[in-house]
Amino acid sequence: MNKPQFASTLLLPVITLLSLGCQKANERPPKDPRVPVTVAQPVIRKIVEWDAYIGRLEPVNFVEIRARVSGYLQSIHFDEGQIVNKGDLLFVIDPRPFEAELLGAIAAQRQAESQLLQAEAQLEEATAQEAQSDAQLELAGAMVRRARKLKDQNAISQEELDQTESNLLQAEANAGVSRAGLSAGRAAIASAKAAIESAKAGIETAELNLSYSRIYAPITGRISRENVNRGNLVSGGTATSTLLTTIASVQPIYCTFDTNEQEVLKYIRLAMSGRRESSRVAKNPVFLGLVDEGGFPRKGHMDFVDNRFDANTASMRARCVFPNKDEVLLPGMFARIRLPGSSAYEAVLIPDSAVGTDQSTQFVYIVEDETIVLRPVQLGPIVDGLRVVREGLDGSESLIIEGLLQARPGSPTMATQGVIEAVEDGLPNSYEPLPESEWLSSEPDSIPAPYIKGIPDIDALTPGVEQANVETLDTDKGVPQ
Repeated sequence: MNKPQFASTLLLPVITLLSLGCQKANERPPKDPRVPVTVAQPVIRKIVEWDAYIGRLEPVNFVEIRARVSGYLQSIHFDEGQIVNKGDLLFVIDPRPFEAELLGAIAAQRQAESQLLQAEAQLEEATAQEAQSDAQLELAGAMVRRARKLKDQNAISQEELDQTESNLLQAEANAGVSRAGLSAGRAAIASAKAAIESAKAGIETAELNLSYSRIYAPITGRISRENVNRGNLVSGGTATSTLLTTIASVQPIYCTFDTNEQEVLKYIRLAMSGRRESSRVAKNPVFLGLVDEGGFPRKGHMDFVDNRFDANTASMRARCVFPNKDEVLLPGMFARIRLPGSSAYEAVLIPDSAVGTDQSTQFVYIVEDETIVLRPVQLGPIVDGLRVVREGLDGSESLIIEGLLQARPGSPTMATQGVIEAVEDGLPNSYEPLPESEWLSSEPDSIPAPYIKGIPDIDALTPGVEQANVETLDTDKGVPQ
């Protein structure tokens, strides 16, 4: 067999196989023009639009403990960073100078009281002298009248008449001196009473200064570190008094946040339409979550809305308050908060993945009569993991939730039924402003009156009286003995 015949024999099977393959390819069925998609009906449920903010926690009460009198810091009576109760003793400033000042003021009062007794005695003496001089004046007047009658009858000499008239003038002078003594006695009494009142004021001042030497916690809260160690000289009673420490309350606690002009106007419009009460007048609920917490497990309420926008940030400051029984919330922390931004209403919800966007509008694809239709929509916030549809859908449509990349308006579809599932975020789907019985008090603790200890009883200075009620201070420990 020659070479051309051999080559023809080898190519014949290959040509046969190729012809059979082309025949099978031509026999393959035509492609289905329908687009495979997954459709589901939008979720319709009652919701509340919860506006999201980031806030910072702040203490309801924050007090700077400063000295009100100057002196040496004698003792410290707290553990740094611990909870202190209102009225707990914190610091003791050396009280001895103030005790001496108080004793001096008490002595001044005693001296003034003695002066009063002396002035009253002088007044009594002046009163008696006035009565005596009045009697002498009346007697001298009677003798002058009698002498003048006798002189008219030439029964006495002119010398005797002059003597009786001289006695009258002397009696009148004595009466004037008595009246002056009486006025002096009254003036001395008034001066002594004024000295007593001044001494009492001095005692009150000394008592206050002595009480200020013992510094007590004005509120309940967590105390900071001691800024001044024992034995240092502290200054007090001025705007630059020594800062000893600070106390921040822990229960309840504030959370402040800022909101922009658009949101504030939204709240105003809702209040005007009656669909949501203003947080200025109603304690609307607020929910809070920390960075390591899932959802928003802590519930509080609105407490304050400022009266103006900040010119630097164009925002308005608002504040809510939360219970803090577990004391996990600490001042300075950041927190996620949710505030009701609407009233409860029926809403249409769809997944974000079903939304498309072009240059100017947002849209979804729906299936009508097995044909893809483009529907423009207006969207709201995300609630329970789904997007709120404000306009464009009524909830009865067959919404394409999968296969959007292949979908084209007007194309036929081969739809598979799916389900849209909502993911609960832990926030309620309705709310009411909190009643007054559930309000958290944000009023600061009243500052107690000066806690007076170690003040001697005034009567203790009276000789012969036992000083049983005098409370002395242990200068080493700074506590009552």
